[in-house]
Amino acid sequence: MMNSHDLLQIIKSRRSVMPTQYSEKEITSDELNLILESANWAPNHKRTEPWRFTVIQGEAKKRFAEFMLEKYQETTLPEAQSERKKAGIVEKCMMSDKIILISVKTSHLLPEWEELAATAMAVQNMWLMCTALGIGSYWSSPGTISKMSEFTDLEEDENCYGIFYMGKRKGDLHESSRQPIENKVQFIES
Repeated sequence: MMNSHDLLQIIKSRRSVMPTQYSEKEITSDELNLILESANWAPNHKRTEPWRFTVIQGEAKKRFAEFMLEKYQETTLPEAQSERKKAGIVEKCMMSDKIILISVKTSHLLPEWEELAATAMAVQNMWLMCTALGIGSYWSSPGTISKMSEFTDLEEDENCYGIFYMGKRKGDLHESSRQPIENKVQFIES
């Protein structure tokens, strides 16, 4: 059994790691399977297992980058567009080894927020597994996620809620901190 302190250290080490911090090393299929399998064990009410993932890799990353750029140009007023932002959209996709679209398939058996929460827990499991494997990752939610059905087939009652960028980390993770938990908890004893 895993030592609880080791698990807490993985949790504390989890960071949003941007594609500029990714190396050119490939995420192996075994590592990807571990990441996806960890997602599949998230808690979910009534066992609806609402999470759906679309993995974009290889040459498809270029097509995805072009799609994201096109949607940015369609949804942003010309005077508000910047060449820096356009380059960043493409760079983010091309610097990532794997890109995962995060979707929720609503069952209508329970409130939608519960299925969103279950999917967020699935992504947290992925994030923690990435941390344990030395893989950088982060969840992005640009406005273009509402257009993902134009990039890939989504099932009926399935909507995309984010993009999970991943790549092997280069360098160390930055330090982080939290306010003491005692400031955020109250106890009721009678």
